Amino acid sequence: MKKPLITLLFFFLVKISFAQVAPVVVDSNAIPAFSITKLPDSTDYTQAALKKNKATIIMIFSPDCEHCQRETDSLIAHMDLFKDAQIVMVSPLDYDIIMKFYNNYHIANYPNITMARDHMFTIGLFYKVHNYPSIHVYDKNGLFKKAFEGSYPVQKIAEAMY
Repeated sequence: MKKPLITLLFFFLVKISFAQVAPVVVDSNAIPAFSITKLPDSTDYTQAALKKNKATIIMIFSPDCEHCQRETDSLIAHMDLFKDAQIVMVSPLDYDIIMKFYNNYHIANYPNITMARDHMFTIGLFYKVHNYPSIHVYDKNGLFKKAFEGSYPVQKIAEAMY
């Protein structure tokens, strides 16, 4: 009886010690503080690098998600709707998987798109992401406007910027 109890206690202690802590929400209307790894150069990218006076779209995605792939196709096809916005595409998956997506979609050709890896999923935890893609829109003043989970027409996402 003692051995299973000790094993169970040990399991919970290990689980607690590796638990991730969600970021503290200081202002739920502002873009959250983040530190992610930018592709393709693996440099640090934080919210301080965002351009001022530009609408911001944060898209949490998975490269192997069909909805994310279709949403990216649609964003790229309608890039004229987002010429005044900066788009930050973030995935928690491995660098190589995200890099393949980056190359397949020729993200380097779109200067207003930043793709990055969030290996700790801090942005996903902040937004309490349940489905991909998870899109969060902020106006040019950096104030939260609207969130979308799953596939949505890009026209609706563009409308939310204003």
